[in-house]
Amino acid sequence: MGIYLDYNATAPLRDEARAAMLAAFDAPGNPSSVHAAGRHARARVEDARRTLARAVGAAPADIVFTGGGTEANNLGLLGLLAANRCTHLFVSATEHPCVHAAAEHPGLPVHLIPASADGVFDLDHLRSVLARLDQEARPILALMLANNETGTIQPVAEAAQLMHAAGGFIHVDAVQAFGKMPLSLADLGADTLAVSAHKIGGPMGVGALALACGTKLAPRNLGGGQERGLRGGTENLAGIAGFAAAAAAALTDLDKNDSIRMLRDYLQEQLLAIAPDALVVGGNAPRLGNTLCLATPGFAADTQVMRMDLAGFAISSGSACSSGKVKKSAVLQAMHVPDTFSSCAIRISLGKTTTKDELDSFAAAWGAALASIQEKKSA
Repeated sequence: MGIYLDYNATAPLRDEARAAMLAAFDAPGNPSSVHAAGRHARARVEDARRTLARAVGAAPADIVFTGGGTEANNLGLLGLLAANRCTHLFVSATEHPCVHAAAEHPGLPVHLIPASADGVFDLDHLRSVLARLDQEARPILALMLANNETGTIQPVAEAAQLMHAAGGFIHVDAVQAFGKMPLSLADLGADTLAVSAHKIGGPMGVGALALACGTKLAPRNLGGGQERGLRGGTENLAGIAGFAAAAAAALTDLDKNDSIRMLRDYLQEQLLAIAPDALVVGGNAPRLGNTLCLATPGFAADTQVMRMDLAGFAISSGSACSSGKVKKSAVLQAMHVPDTFSSCAIRISLGKTTTKDELDSFAAAWGAALASIQEKKSA
């Protein structure tokens, strides 16, 4: 398969998750059935719920399993908004496309909160717009913890304090941050928090929403009353089992994040030595230790992705959820990255199996591809 450097798109399935899923597949039973097989299936779901609760610092009763990160974000934002009759909707300009799309659905005016040149959420702007609201207002904010394209870590706890002081709510997309940094629902001050399995080595198609204690939430999927009536539909037993196993393994791997960060910094230094005019997008802000977004003028992003693919390396030119769409990155636009850089930005994301030798090989192949492009332009 070559060398995989696209962990932010999806992480390879962990052995622990595969084993848990196979065990679940071998045991028939619907978690809603009352016979022995059903009770056994229910026990698996509840064990997984406790594991996820520990991973995010929530009570087990406040974990709602979903069909993935997108559904968790939709349920968190729209369910919170509807249940609490929110009147004003604020969204960070650098949110994931699924959050921007969900924000357009309720019909409320969407106020975009800008970001700095490094992609950091503008707390002063939020403070100023909240100060102009009347006392009856019930605002809600969507703010991701770590950006999927740049790795920029946002001041979520500070934003949550502002929202709560104004009588409002905050939904946090922690899909990309989960497993790459310590995570606590209480410390962040989140009312709802979304996570996803496949970003941490679990299966695709399963996620979860964590709720702060006492949070009111309106369901989006109506059905047979599963997940305490907050998400109808038979639970994905094997997916949930795999998710929990991956989450438990990811927590034990948190101490590897420093070594991954050092590898990222090593690669960054190598690539900047090859292309001194390249820009590390978000490089002056706190970032996830595994993520490098690099823009090299004159070296188009799609060309880089294809050249590296042919050389045996998997990288990305942005969010995998927007793959196949020929358009500018909304995140880089919100950061006011000039077109000469934004059209040439790639994302390299490392994981627990990434090695220094792999990065040396990538740097050599990338440098050769850049030299080839430059030679053609000068010929």
